[in-house]
Amino acid sequence: MADLEVFIARLTEVNAVMNLIGPDTLPDVWNRHFWDSAQLLDLAPEAKTWADLGAGAGFPGVVLAILLKGRPGAHVWLIDSLGKRCRFLQAVVDELGLPATVINGRAEEQTVQVDVVTARAVAPMEKLLGYAQPYLQRGASGLFLKGEKAEAEVVQARGVWHFESDLSVSRSDPRGRIVSVRSLRRAR
Repeated sequence: MADLEVFIARLTEVNAVMNLIGPDTLPDVWNRHFWDSAQLLDLAPEAKTWADLGAGAGFPGVVLAILLKGRPGAHVWLIDSLGKRCRFLQAVVDELGLPATVINGRAEEQTVQVDVVTARAVAPMEKLLGYAQPYLQRGASGLFLKGEKAEAEVVQARGVWHFESDLSVSRSDPRGRIVSVRSLRRAR
């Protein structure tokens, strides 16, 4: 809990000048951001290594790293293409001593091997699957936090990709969905 409180303090400070999350979501940060991120652990309880694509403000990646802290072999890669977000993430990782590595670069160009690849508010499924493809091809499963249009995004993505998927209702917002993805390949 102490690490989450420090994370809120840093996020609130930096958000005033960088707009990492919508300022109107700060009063409900526990449900909108923390609980939304934390629920992924129940869907992959054995997973030790995670890659958060488009890590942005640290959701879900920093929350996962906080919750996995102290678990042997646990590690989260926080991948973002924008330097200023990476500097924020690195400061949080350093201050809290998290089992995480910040990578400033394009998600689809990284070579890390993980148990789970995740993302939240990065891109529509069709595009997001392109970013996640290298991780899924190396054996990761995908857990993607999506909004109320998740079903439509999955249908549209099937025009470009063949994949197995399941949708589960988000515990933090019944309109949201978590899309679980396996066996991804481009459609011919």
